Amino acid sequence: MPRTRGTLCAFSYLLISPAALLLPLPVAVQVVFSLGLSLGLAALTVHFRDIQNILGHVLHLWFFASPVLYLYGEVPGTFRSVLRLNPMSHVLVSYQQILFEGNFTHGPQLALTGLVALLVFAFGAFLFDRLRDTFAEGV
Repeated sequence: MPRTRGTLCAFSYLLISPAALLLPLPVAVQVVFSLGLSLGLAALTVHFRDIQNILGHVLHLWFFASPVLYLYGEVPGTFRSVLRLNPMSHVLVSYQQILFEGNFTHGPQLALTGLVALLVFAFGAFLFDRLRDTFAEGV
């Protein structure tokens, strides 16, 4: 019994805000965007083997171009306009607001990113379906 009481006391400081109910929104946008990129890149990698080598470097640069290690609000105005072009920035800012700040004011930007994610998914699925018959020849 004392162990349970200590565990409950430790977790009593973790307050979940009502904004946490909106957490599935950025998750859905991220899943659709990632699936679209994955489908398109998988189809292209069969025919262009160098993509797998280039992709590691591009993802490394993309990581630092996304507000993962820094807060979006601390970025100077000049760089913030460039950061807005990165679709994952809006997903990550939504995560930061929902989980850390307890509010969600980044809704319109996330909605626009959702539209971009749907376009990326549609293009990736189209490309994958178009090149699917040539996978056996490429491998």
